[in-house]
Order: sequence, then structure tokens, then C-alpha cells
Amino acid sequence: MNFESAKLFQDFAHFPRGLRRCGEFTVTEAQLLEQAGHAMLALYTQQRAPGCDAEQRFIEQVQQGVAVGSTHAKVWLKYLKVIGPKRVHRLCTPVASLSHSEDYEPMDSAD
Repeated sequence: MNFESAKLFQDFAHFPRGLRRCGEFTVTEAQLLEQAGHAMLALYTQQRAPGCDAEQRFIEQVQQGVAVGSTHAKVWLKYLKVIGPKRVHRLCTPVASLSHSEDYEPMDSAD
């Protein structure tokens, strides 16, 4: 049997209210993560060798970052994206970074 796990997968560090209540995953995705999350984590971290072709395809697709036809790989990649670092987009440059620049000189208001 593929993606066997003895216990339910929970990540309370990233989802304190649980996978089902976080709002990031559908009910089906949360159920799949709970049921097979430990197996997917072990395969991802190479603590477990793949036991079937589906698990081997999972490893290959996760390493490539593309999930084609594998719901396990699709859900795991989504999980990794959700727990990954958040990107911050700034619309302006902080003033502190300008004060250290040697090219910056304040303009005289006498002109």
C-alpha cells in the first residue's frame, strides 16, 4: 500500500487550529495531508525509501516542483508553498537605506 502512515499528520507550528481550519486547503486536501502527511514528509526528507511507483513519482515530481497527475505531489507542493517564507513587496525605499548612500546629498532650499 502506498503512502501508509500510522498516525494523523498535524503541523501545529504552522497551523495552530489544524489543517482543516486554516483556510489554506480544501477539505479533500486537508484529509489527504492528515492521512498521508507523515509518509510524504518521510519521502520528502529521504528518511524513507519509496515503496511503490506512486511514491517514486511523488519524489520525482516534488524535486522538479511540478505535479502532473499526482494528487499527493500537488498537495505536498501546496503545503510547502504555504509554510514557506512570505514575500514582501515594498512600494518605496526605506529612508534609512538612503542615509548610508554616499551619493545622496540633501538639496538646499535657498534655490
